[in-house]
Amino acid sequence: MSTDTDTDTDTGTGSGTGTATDDTGTRTRTGAPRRRRRGAERRPRFAIAVTALFFALLYLPVGVVVLFSFNSQKSLTILDGVSLRWYEALLHDEVLLDSLGMSLRVSLVAMAGSLVLGVALALGLVRSRSRLGSFAGLIMLVPLITPEIVTGVAAMLLFKGLGITLSTTTVMLAEITFSISYVTVILRSRIAALNPEVEEAAMDLGATRGQALRLVTLPALLPSILASAVLIFALVFDDFVLAYFTTGVDPQPLSVRIYSAIRFGVQPTINAVGTLMLVGSIGLIVLALAIPRLFGRKGGLDLLSGK
Repeated sequence: MSTDTDTDTDTGTGSGTGTATDDTGTRTRTGAPRRRRRGAERRPRFAIAVTALFFALLYLPVGVVVLFSFNSQKSLTILDGVSLRWYEALLHDEVLLDSLGMSLRVSLVAMAGSLVLGVALALGLVRSRSRLGSFAGLIMLVPLITPEIVTGVAAMLLFKGLGITLSTTTVMLAEITFSISYVTVILRSRIAALNPEVEEAAMDLGATRGQALRLVTLPALLPSILASAVLIFALVFDDFVLAYFTTGVDPQPLSVRIYSAIRFGVQPTINAVGTLMLVGSIGLIVLALAIPRLFGRKGGLDLLSGK
């Protein structure tokens, strides 16, 4: 014996609503849920407009700087032809080249120093099981959320109080201190995700703790270490606030030199310098995000979380 189930759907004129009969014979309306689903699938036009406006305001001035760096005339308001004149003038500007060299030296030293101290600190925080280790890990987050101007003023007052003359050395020390937190935060979660049994197995096979660290742990951390190095180099090279408060008279980092030059009038050479800094920074950030992929890890955007 079989029973037939009525599954007809009655639709209203132009309303998109109707009824359907389920297995129990109960009629239900199907149009309203469909309308709600279609409404939920609509693109938020207002949010898209706000996002587009935000990116326009953010990147339009940068685009103007890049565009006028190729201007054949000295004007900063009228574009008259395309030329590499200001890039050639930059190559003959000894003051800017000296500042560029100082920025590169400071970035390399800060990168190396913060990596050594940051890796050691991250290992200590993960391996420490005392309350002091947990408290120290919390303290490491403070520099990341503290306004950089506070760090810059504090570093300047510290050097002045110790009687240390502001110079390239003070800039390096300040940048290393500021960058340690970034390296530690990036590597800490990565170290916590490592399987400690691998290192223990190496020691069971005769390796000392130092050899296990050098031959097992550090190679496993290499992708995160390299990504941290590139990221720190880019951050320090572009840094202005901390460098401004801790630098001496001459030579000055490139960012501080550009600011000093702008106060006496904007020269087209500054546009060329800004464009080169932009290209270099973008290249370093892209490299930092691509390094994990080169080592077979999923994506590069997770480098800040150390996963």
